[in-house]
Amino acid sequence: MKIAVSATGKGLDSQMDSRFGRCPNFVIAEAEGSEIKGSTDLENTATAQAGGAGITAAELVGNQKVDAVIAGSIGPRAFSVLDQLGIDMYAGRPGTVKENVEALMNGKLEKLAAPSGPMGFGEPGKGMGAGAGRGRRGA
Repeated sequence: MKIAVSATGKGLDSQMDSRFGRCPNFVIAEAEGSEIKGSTDLENTATAQAGGAGITAAELVGNQKVDAVIAGSIGPRAFSVLDQLGIDMYAGRPGTVKENVEALMNGKLEKLAAPSGPMGFGEPGKGMGAGAGRGRRGA
């Protein structure tokens, strides 16, 4: 089974990134049974896009023929692309890529049946980026 995990860095020991479309990297783990056989790193080239990062990131991991994706948040457009590609999506937990892959292999991650993040999440000025919803509006 090939599993793509949104990551802040490279390798199994990097932290899972809560974002899907705008995470810096994907770590693609190859698992058999309950054992991780290896991993490869994939730079997320969608991070610099002004819009549509989730769609591009979904296509990027889809091209790697992954069976599953683990991320903290997957927006509606990325969810739609991954769903059309037949890729299962799981809600990740804070921790390392390795910890999340092991949690998936042990049946401890929630399978997503719907998008888990708003459209545009992580894009400056859109969605629930830094500071959104804080303070008074119109002040």
